[in-house]
Amino acid sequence: MAGRGGKWWALAVLVLPMLLISVDMTVLGFALPYLAEDLAPTGVEQLWIVDIYSFMLAGLLVLMGTLGDRIGRRKLLLIGAAAFGAASVLAAFSGTPALLIAARALLGVGGATLMPSTLSLIRTVFTDAKERKLAIAVWSAGFSGGMALGPVLGGWLLEHFWWGSVFLINVPVMVLLLAVGPFLLPEARDPNPGRFDVASAAMSFATVLPIVYGVKMAAEHGFGVVEAVSVAAGLVFGVLFVRRQRTLKDPMLDLELFKNRAFSVSVATNTLAVFAVVGLLFLVPQYLQLVLGLSPVRAALWMLPATVAGIAGALLAAKLSARFRTSSLVGLGLAMSAAGYLVMSFIGVESGLAALVIGFVLVGGGAALAETLTNDLVVSAVPPERAGAASAISETGYELGGALGTAVLGTLATAVYRAGIPADAPAAARETIGGADAAARALPDGHGLLTAARESFVDGMHVTSFAGTVLLVLTAVQAFLLLRAHRPVTVEG
Repeated sequence: MAGRGGKWWALAVLVLPMLLISVDMTVLGFALPYLAEDLAPTGVEQLWIVDIYSFMLAGLLVLMGTLGDRIGRRKLLLIGAAAFGAASVLAAFSGTPALLIAARALLGVGGATLMPSTLSLIRTVFTDAKERKLAIAVWSAGFSGGMALGPVLGGWLLEHFWWGSVFLINVPVMVLLLAVGPFLLPEARDPNPGRFDVASAAMSFATVLPIVYGVKMAAEHGFGVVEAVSVAAGLVFGVLFVRRQRTLKDPMLDLELFKNRAFSVSVATNTLAVFAVVGLLFLVPQYLQLVLGLSPVRAALWMLPATVAGIAGALLAAKLSARFRTSSLVGLGLAMSAAGYLVMSFIGVESGLAALVIGFVLVGGGAALAETLTNDLVVSAVPPERAGAASAISETGYELGGALGTAVLGTLATAVYRAGIPADAPAAARETIGGADAAARALPDGHGLLTAARESFVDGMHVTSFAGTVLLVLTAVQAFLLLRAHRPVTVEG
């Protein structure tokens, strides 16, 4: 890679895998009814088809980030691209639920190599602080764009092709990455990584995976014995992992990273922000389709303004950071998101579309503004040789925040929803608004049940919106106060 222009070609290559990963996060939901009809999975198998990807991704991020620092981040990225492409083909042509679950697990392994590698390589390619902010803004905008592209692209593919096509779209992009990556991307690694500790690798996986599993299962089934044991087991392994890192000469995870205020506050801010935003993403599509009665494609189109705001917020962050302090901009972005949540607390059963779109735009734009800057702080606050591990910690925070947001805010909304459903309603109607919609259609006079379900769902969104507003305000205050001491530098060698 040579010349100034080569940096931006390299960035284009690094944005590609993030675009696909974010598309994959949203497109499967549209394909589920089709693959369920074809493969006839049980309820448990369907849950594993959906969740195994995020379980593997979250459990392996820290391991893959530190592995990239050791063997080379470009090498790990290319290995991950090959694995992701092969797993996509396997998923597309899976003939049984078990094979699809295995393919989704392999996709999670590949995704875990791609996510920290892309962000840490941006740290390597862009040594100038101003250029790096812009590069991370473009990287963030690509992720936001993929989130919006997923439902629209998925809807179009499923109208014209079979469900496996939503996985095959990954293959040409991964082939392109493998073809041009060796020429456009530099290699970067820790020159003195020390001995690789297998026990630490196993402990890191055994820490994150049970916690994410327990939290996600609690969101779907309630917090029972299995979920409690799973989370407790993860916490125990986490304590053992931390204790082992403190005794090793060459730890897998350098705990000294957390002593850097810019790094630790940025990771915490990202985790809390994702916690709040993902809780919203869990509810908005259901509101658009099951309360307002929009089709899946129309619902996806009404979510596009928030994505455009997210892209604009990310790019605006790079421009504003030259004139304003990082702490002020991060606080402003999170305050915008809090205002968006507050606006959405005014949505109604019949006339909530305008409030939802406006609120969602504020949430998306504000979160992108804040997270672009905190992502830059994560990779710039640590030595270049530790960029992979730092990126992995940040991405793990995203995964944990997303799982907790779905569980806590989703459970809160569900509790409010169930409280408003008549006691004599069918069991499925008391579980979800989708169940109430199906039950109401099967009853001779189901209008009353459907009305109660829609009103109760909106009540749940109101409570969740207030909770999200409070959380984001507190996150904005802590980020503003704790990052005030940070002074951005202009050039790094």
